[in-house]
Amino acid sequence: MFIGHFAPAMVAATHPKAPGLGTLFVAGQLLDFGFFGLALVGIENFRITPGITRMVPLDLYDMPYTHSLLGSGIWAAGFALLIWLFTRNRTGALIGGAVVLSHWFLDLLVHAPDLTLAGSPPKMGFGLWNYPVVEMPLELAITFGALAFFIIKTRAISGTSKYALGLLAVLLMVLQSVNWFGPEPVVADAAMKWTGLLAFSVAALAAWWAGGTRRLKQP
Repeated sequence: MFIGHFAPAMVAATHPKAPGLGTLFVAGQLLDFGFFGLALVGIENFRITPGITRMVPLDLYDMPYTHSLLGSGIWAAGFALLIWLFTRNRTGALIGGAVVLSHWFLDLLVHAPDLTLAGSPPKMGFGLWNYPVVEMPLELAITFGALAFFIIKTRAISGTSKYALGLLAVLLMVLQSVNWFGPEPVVADAAMKWTGLLAFSVAALAAWWAGGTRRLKQP
């Protein structure tokens, strides 16, 4: 799953005490920020294995610190603590941590068995990446359904809101299209890892702009 990880961020952003949408976009992909960062220095590892799933050739064989449930929980707690230290907003901190943790459960739906509870077997994953006719509409539905929910629950406070939202929607669609239909990587090199980090960062920046142009509607 790629852009589907931003769906919890957009839903969570409609809570009155939630952090900003840009912050929540970082939360939604924090585990992958961590994974690619750790992979760059050789602490976690993956390789390209064509055919390992029908949709994704990534063999994610070594990621105990970011994609075990225990590791995910630690990243979530750390992110929540950062939010609380900067804002003293306990509810917002819990929301941010929950969005971080949602990443593991969404990955559980699509990954081949490569997720763990605490870094060692059994490995888990329901493998929807082997069923594109299910995974592709599911990812689009949860992502753009969440974006629609965010739009319904908020109001524009700037004339640039429609442009910011349009950019965010187009960017998400482009990123997912490249992920699905672009050339398959042939090697898990540094360029691929930096590209992933850049994609997550650009999405978060677009969300920051879009979120800044809107406010929650009054009940």
